[in-house]
Order: sequence, then structure tokens, then C-alpha cells
Amino acid sequence: MAHALTPAAPAVISGHNRPDLDTGAIRQARIDLAACFRMASRLGLHEGICNHFSAMLPGYDDLFLVNPYGYAFSEVTASNLVVCDFHGHVVAGDGVPEATAFFIHGRLHKNVPRARVALHTHMPHATALCMVEGDPLVFAGQSSLKFYGRTRVDRDYNGLALDTGEGDRIAASVGDADIIFMQHHGVMVLGETIAAAWDDLYYLERACQVQVIAESTGRKLLPVPKPIAEATYRQMREGDGESARLHLESMKRILDREEPDYKT
Repeated sequence: MAHALTPAAPAVISGHNRPDLDTGAIRQARIDLAACFRMASRLGLHEGICNHFSAMLPGYDDLFLVNPYGYAFSEVTASNLVVCDFHGHVVAGDGVPEATAFFIHGRLHKNVPRARVALHTHMPHATALCMVEGDPLVFAGQSSLKFYGRTRVDRDYNGLALDTGEGDRIAASVGDADIIFMQHHGVMVLGETIAAAWDDLYYLERACQVQVIAESTGRKLLPVPKPIAEATYRQMREGDGESARLHLESMKRILDREEPDYKT
């Protein structure tokens, strides 16, 4: 299912134009993103070697971190993430990104600059809601209200994203949404920070999970009335930044105790 990206000719970067890839901010981004991979693996939010997380490199608008082709999420470490540019050059790290990771994430980051982080998974419950008629989220449960007004559905599934044209099409489908349900495919979560994107990814799957369970009863779901849904959304968003930061820190403390190699 996965495809290795055909490596582009190496970029020639020398002298004062060589990027500084050893800053403290970049090291922290590597650690934070690696933690997301590890916890996603623990929670069953991954699928073999086919899903991908990426984050723009701190201090750069044309370089991004992404997992290397052939690694399961549980194998990702801070140091084995690769740095890629928008032309397919790997400027740091061993290996290459998976092909669809490059064409989807590279074009998203290039065409949607606010998307500093992009997390793409085929996590089961959210993906299940990409396979049925109608809008995926019914907004009947409290957790789902975190995403009220923030979602969009890409209904034009076109097979694997193996070229820039399909990457550009997916990027154009985003609009102003943070959560994209990719019909017949999976989900994409966009964020300004790694912590914010992870927090959304986690709660999105939880919201979708309880909706799928509720729908399995065969009884009619009761959406939250619109005025209450809107008010609750505003309440949630007021504290989202700090809550997301603390969520990521709690996750790293667990990994520090049980899988400390993620930092290596």
C-alpha cells in the first residue's frame, strides 16, 4: 500500500545559506512530534507504515519534519524524523518520506501556510465516518463540540496521492477548516502547534468513537441544539491552547517513564 518517494537530486546548499538544523527549538519539535507518533501507536491510531505526521521546522517556511518511509509509528524517534523541502529533497536524515506523505503534506504546508502541523491517519472510528452518507459528525456528544464549525469533508476521493496535482487538490479542499474528513480515506488534522494538532487528533477519534457506538444502538441520535453547541464550542476554545500544551506534556511524562527512547 505504501510507496517510497523517488529521491530528488540532492539540493546544493553551502556557506551562509546552509540551514541551521540543530537549534533548541528544532530539537524540541523533533521530541514533541516523536511523542505524538508513539502515543498514536499506543492508542491504535496508526495503520501499518502508511500514515504520516508532519510539522514545519521552527524558523523555516519551506522545510518540514516527517516520518521516514518504512517505519511504524512505534519505531519513530526524534532523530530518525527526516527534514524535507517542498521539492522532495531530504536535507537532513536517512531515508525518504513515503510518497503520499510528501505529496499530501508538502503541498498542504506550501499552499496552506497556517497549517504548521498536519497529522494524517486512518484511525478507525473517524475513518468509519468517512465511509457513510451525510456529514461525519452529528455533534451529539460534548467532545464533538470542540470541532463545531471547524470541519470540512473532501468528497472527491481520487485514489492515492502520488503527484503534486492530487496534493494541490487536497490542499485546496481544506478552506478554513482544521479537521478534514477525507471521504473513503481517513482524516487530516491541521494545527498551528504540535500540541494543538495532537489534542485535536486525540479528541476527534474519541468523539467519533462514541458516535459510532451510539449509532450502533439503532436509536436516533439527538444533536445538541445549535445555540448551546455554539456556546459550548466557545467555552472549549477559550482554554484550548493551555489544555493542549498540558495534554502533550502529560503524554511525554508517560513516555519518559515507559518509552524514553522516543527522545533519542
